[in-house]
Amino acid sequence: MKNDIEKVYYSEEMIQNRVRELGQELKTEYAGKKPLLVGVLKGSFIFLADLARALDIHCEIEFIAVSSYGNGTETSGEVKMTKAIGDVIRDRHVIVVEDILDTGLTLDYLKKYLLSMNPASLKICTFLDKPSRRKVQISADYVGFECIDAFYVGYGLDYAGEYRNLPYIGSLKPAIYS
Repeated sequence: MKNDIEKVYYSEEMIQNRVRELGQELKTEYAGKKPLLVGVLKGSFIFLADLARALDIHCEIEFIAVSSYGNGTETSGEVKMTKAIGDVIRDRHVIVVEDILDTGLTLDYLKKYLLSMNPASLKICTFLDKPSRRKVQISADYVGFECIDAFYVGYGLDYAGEYRNLPYIGSLKPAIYS
């Protein structure tokens, strides 16, 4: 699997340091509020687990699943809800935890959906932010790293369901997906 990686952009150490920093930021802002972390499956699960441990405050965790990629490297442009959540966010301080903010289509869809459930507050925390690819006006409140336009794998990010378990974030050799 490691032989499929062309370049490592974010090492395991860089990732863990940044997650601890994000955890401290969130801990300060949400002290005494018991936020609800809503992880966007499947990509956010590793980041969410690390972030939740770095928070060191009372919180709850839920998951939601949407898809716009399928098995490709480009978004289809159509967002599909594959796992919804019930009315657990009403009057709660919600933090949407995402692996990557790319075109913004998925998070724009999710934000509208979740806001319709009347949370007390709603913020977005993404591990990677790729602003050069934005198709809709949306931004994250908390960002791990702003990144260049590349197709990333590792630390929850996948290609056709694989590579999520790499402890770092890198790009695949073009021969893997062409």
